[in-house]
Amino acid sequence: MSNTLEAIHLLEDKLQSLLFNYEFLKKENEILLRSTTNLQQELLEKQEELASQKKQYDLLKIAKTIDGSSKDTRDTKLKINALIREIDKCIIQLQE
Repeated sequence: MSNTLEAIHLLEDKLQSLLFNYEFLKKENEILLRSTTNLQQELLEKQEELASQKKQYDLLKIAKTIDGSSKDTRDTKLKINALIREIDKCIIQLQE
């Protein structure tokens, strides 16, 4: 009989330990999920900021070239040609 009681107490102790670990891990998981969500939001904001900065840099580079700077003239011409090709493709699609 005492072996049965000891086994029951041991089982109860293990069960309490498992429940405690479960609650702890559940709380830790919630904290980590919030942290992950915050970091993902921050990453998206940084990516948008980077894209905006790249766009602004490209515009400044084009403005400098148009301003008469001999640097990056080739890049600007290539960009303008690419834009013209893209416009031509759009016109062709509209005509079809």
